[in-house]
Amino acid sequence: MTKLNLNPRQIVALEVVFWLALASTYFLLPEKLVLITQIMITGLFAIALDIALGYAGILTVGHAAFFGIGAYLAGLLAKYGWGEPFSGLVLALVVCAMLGYLLSYLIVRGSDLTRLMITIGVCVLFFELANRLTPITGGADGLQGVDMWPVLGQFRFDLWGKTAFIYTFCIVLLMFLAVRLMLKSPFGLVLRGIHDNRRRMLAIGSPVDTRLRLAYCFSAAIAGVAGALLAQTTQFVGLEMLSFNRSAEILIILILGGTGRLYGGLIGALLYMTVHDFFSDFDPKFWQFWLGIFLILVVMIGRGGVLGVLSRVFKVGGQRP
Repeated sequence: MTKLNLNPRQIVALEVVFWLALASTYFLLPEKLVLITQIMITGLFAIALDIALGYAGILTVGHAAFFGIGAYLAGLLAKYGWGEPFSGLVLALVVCAMLGYLLSYLIVRGSDLTRLMITIGVCVLFFELANRLTPITGGADGLQGVDMWPVLGQFRFDLWGKTAFIYTFCIVLLMFLAVRLMLKSPFGLVLRGIHDNRRRMLAIGSPVDTRLRLAYCFSAAIAGVAGALLAQTTQFVGLEMLSFNRSAEILIILILGGTGRLYGGLIGALLYMTVHDFFSDFDPKFWQFWLGIFLILVVMIGRGGVLGVLSRVFKVGGQRP
């Protein structure tokens, strides 16, 4: 099949259209602002996972640990007297980066199966820890009493989600650009080389394990920011943020959009959560059945996710940044 050529200017134009279309939903879909805000947060979480899985090749199904820790850190900071939003994001980023780097010494050493078991174990461990520390985390009832201050001292979080949408959009766009810059740097090229051929990178003297640890650290930090965003915009933190189900869901979202492609997480989150919302309204009792059918069809028809399909149609559009 002959591919359609897209030059760099057309690619940039498509990206601008994507972000403008996302921003325009503030005016076009005011009744869906809460859903779209959660889609953007989930997309950022999927981007974090993509750094580890799609670019570095680190098999992990326990990334909800960092997402949940980021949420609890931001929530606890606000609950106990400091509700300034940006401080919560910075705290989540720094702590999750440190934790991710420490855990990377366990994860990078092993094979794929070992990594799989370790990440599952870490996720379950933090979930149970949060469940046990009821006086601090609220346990099964969740962390309540999260009171966020106005953004920049001016814009309060309202019931309609207007401030939350703008705040989330700006943070997600900023983090997206930072990740993109990182992946286009020599460090990002090394990650791609490790993912494609680890032995060859070792043969040319590349410090593979060090690069993988840093990639996992960055991935954990961004996942923590995503969790903090969700805690701040909903002003509630529940145990499900640390659950294995959330880890599995974000993996499905990333595969749906396409791994190893920067927009895969955002596209996957947009498609998955939109379909999820539709089936929930269409059949509240058996919505999971219809969602399962949809996911099976997508996997059977679209190998490589949505962007994988586009990469077989367009010559440039589906390539990694």
